[in-house]
Amino acid sequence: MNSKEHDILLDTLRARFETHMHRHESLSWTEVRERLKSKPEALRALHAMEESGGEPDVIGKDENGRIAFCDCSPETPLGRRSLCYDEAALAARKENKPQGSALGMAAAMGVELLTEEQYRALQQLGEFDLKTSSWIATPPEVRKLGGALFCDRRYGKVFTYHNGVQSYYAVRGFRAVLTV
Repeated sequence: MNSKEHDILLDTLRARFETHMHRHESLSWTEVRERLKSKPEALRALHAMEESGGEPDVIGKDENGRIAFCDCSPETPLGRRSLCYDEAALAARKENKPQGSALGMAAAMGVELLTEEQYRALQQLGEFDLKTSSWIATPPEVRKLGGALFCDRRYGKVFTYHNGVQSYYAVRGFRAVLTV
């Protein structure tokens, strides 16, 4: 990221932070900016989140006091859809392979998929995925059996579903979380 992209990203994040104060009432932009200044790898990850349509914003602090950023785009990010769950699922597909996997793309971006708990907490801050769905971090015992979990919001409720790890759909992607 060059210095102009760096400045544009910080301006974008600041504007979004100030517009959606209900997502992070106990935090100041000064605190967030200082934390980001000390973590250049976090800015690269946030840039990747922004570039793929995630509209990252601060959603609070985690249990260790780290600032948590999450994709807050109304629908699952457009640049991260049509992905199977993980690299093993991608390698196992013989025909009609998707462009990649959710876990593979997340790793390349330097972020993680939301857990079910994080996804449900995000839904307390707004209404997300009303037309799309998002892969979430799947427990190893489910993945070992060939499945993966995803969530969406329909009828005013958040639903968690399962699907085979090799499946992919044009309306399913993933939301990312980054803690700094």
